[in-house]
Amino acid sequence: MRTTSRSTTRNTRGARAAAAVAAGALAFSLAACGGGGDKDGTKAAGSTPSAGDSGLNLPKLNGTHLEVAAVWTGAEQANFKKVLAEFEKRTGASVTFVPAQDPIINFLGSKIAGGQPPDVAMLPQPGAIKQAVDKGWAKPVNADALSELSKNYSQGWQNIGKVNGKQYGVYYKAANKSLIWYNAKVFENAGAKEPKTWKDLLNTAQTVSDSGVTPFSIGGADGWTLTDWFENVYLSQAGPQKYDQLAQHKIKWTDPSVKDALTTLAQIWGKQDWIAGGPNGALQTEFPASVTQTFTGGDQPKAAMVYEGDFAQVNITETKAKVGTDAKVFPFPTVGGTAPVVSGGDAAVILKDSKGAQALAKWLASPDAATIQAKLGGYLSPNKSVPNSAYPNEVQRKIAKALIDSGDVFRFDMSDQAPQSFGGTPGKGEWKELQDFLKNPTDVAGTQRKLEADAAAAYGS
Repeated sequence: MRTTSRSTTRNTRGARAAAAVAAGALAFSLAACGGGGDKDGTKAAGSTPSAGDSGLNLPKLNGTHLEVAAVWTGAEQANFKKVLAEFEKRTGASVTFVPAQDPIINFLGSKIAGGQPPDVAMLPQPGAIKQAVDKGWAKPVNADALSELSKNYSQGWQNIGKVNGKQYGVYYKAANKSLIWYNAKVFENAGAKEPKTWKDLLNTAQTVSDSGVTPFSIGGADGWTLTDWFENVYLSQAGPQKYDQLAQHKIKWTDPSVKDALTTLAQIWGKQDWIAGGPNGALQTEFPASVTQTFTGGDQPKAAMVYEGDFAQVNITETKAKVGTDAKVFPFPTVGGTAPVVSGGDAAVILKDSKGAQALAKWLASPDAATIQAKLGGYLSPNKSVPNSAYPNEVQRKIAKALIDSGDVFRFDMSDQAPQSFGGTPGKGEWKELQDFLKNPTDVAGTQRKLEADAAAAYGS
């Protein structure tokens, strides 16, 4: 069976306590946050914000050319390029951003087969890091980069980037994936309140629906948004220990805990008039549109709420809504004993070992690099040395603080821990089965059987 790169076993009681603290802090801090900066503080043009000066020592790399591949587009890509530009300024190297397609492992495979791999790739799944190591593509970071990483990251974030005890991944970007964004004007008009529990969420949705606005926008065309829905429900309802077991396929997807989570999801997914465009419309809606349609249309947007992580701010900035005023956020409601704290992220992995590539890995592990993108907004760093003040508005500062305060005890996106054929490929595995479930949420048992068959094939067990 393919194992996850997470190499530590969390104590269940400690996991629940830390999750509760992090979620509680987030709930408290987001209740009345105000916005600041440009719209949500996300910027994709203009001058690069100055980086902090942590005394980082980088080599001179005049004449060195590097390529960095990632699937990022739009403002996210533009902002990352500013981080690369500062690296160029400090070292004399030149760096080219190479746009990649999902799944990035397949993209890299074609590049490597053609003899033109990028020097560094930003991999969005621990399973993809493991796959790159197994294929002999990935190179471990050197002692210099490792020193920077160990200085600035909790052990948990370091461990996610390890394979067989060696450090391959430098987690540059994180995500708090336990958030629901809402249109403040719609809530105000409906007399709706921010929910704290799943039952509250259902009541809020009904209140919004009664006011004449569809409650939820779901980007079902992108299967990963549906796995994120499932993971939050499952983590809160089944608990961290079960979550870890299912993530590693140590329990089957036919387990009663999965039935419970799917049945709970169906309480929302099964109400066609609660979903913008109904299930068929949701399955044709990509994630960016699921966000923007929640914050356009004045008093009558296509939906009142959209679930997804902190990175949704990048898409909100494409509308006229201001985060903290027009677009507000609350933690994913408690389904079971505690509110979920689910994270994701992207790690820099070296594919062509060189002085320049290792220096770039060190740069991306530094607070100097992360501070640049933090100031631009729509970004969250797992680097504990990034000053909280770097984030451009109160909403982002509180989200970042909640993530850092959770320390080593958080749960990484389950599908990102899985083999990519199961948890990270469009039209296959978990993405497809949950898309089918969104279309027919009455077929809980059938969905479980298909998920288990896909998982067994992917994990080899």
